[in-house]
Amino acid sequence: MLGILFVGDVIGRPGRQSLPSLIGKVKRQFPVDLVIANGENSAGGTGITREVANELFHSGVDIITSGNHIWDKREALDLLDEEKRIIRPANYPSGVPGQGSIVVEVGLPPRRVLIVNVCGRAFMPDMDCPFRVVDHIIASEARPGDIIIVDFHAEATSEKAALGFHLDGRVTAVLGTHTHVQTADERLLPNGTAFISDVGMVGPRDSILGVEVAPVLHKFLTCLPVRFEVAKGPVWANAVHILVDDDHPQAVSPPQRISEIIN
Repeated sequence: MLGILFVGDVIGRPGRQSLPSLIGKVKRQFPVDLVIANGENSAGGTGITREVANELFHSGVDIITSGNHIWDKREALDLLDEEKRIIRPANYPSGVPGQGSIVVEVGLPPRRVLIVNVCGRAFMPDMDCPFRVVDHIIASEARPGDIIIVDFHAEATSEKAALGFHLDGRVTAVLGTHTHVQTADERLLPNGTAFISDVGMVGPRDSILGVEVAPVLHKFLTCLPVRFEVAKGPVWANAVHILVDDDHPQAVSPPQRISEIIN
């Protein structure tokens, strides 16, 4: 069987430095043929740079997905056109840099994996409809038998569940990112698609979504703007492992949640 490790939002340097330990430990426990990680917060807690992307690849990540913060570092505008292993949400308007999907071949014998990244619209910036965009990508890029992994970077669990059911039986997995808190609703949907509302994060445990507590409290108490900084201390490393059938592009079981504390 083919194994896919999907790593939750990587938060700054603490997240990046924890990746080799996390990936190595999972590979000792499960078959892993492909590693995907959401890297939109990997550079100082927001955005991505070429140097940071190379660090993620060196740590064992094969493909980097992203979300609404992908443009927070200006160099991403050129980086995403040049580095095809980084994808941005496919439902950004046409003409923006980069691409929203990628096909890779993994395993022996080689199997095609189509990875799609889309952003939600509930409580998020206005974008094209993620439901129709994924439908179009499947129709135009997928071949019969392709494994299809969708990173749905969205705020509302209802919207994530809705996309899961919309794609149920047509894709291998719909995996939620963005909210940095691993959910306990992992399951196989009725027609066989693996689903979880949020994979979680790889970031400081004693934090608020990976950033220092004091500035966040100050913002809530005063409603004044503050500068967020990535927190320090032990890292909460969240990921999921997907096992895919040898003969079909379906997951054989619900996503296997992984939650490790890395000092």
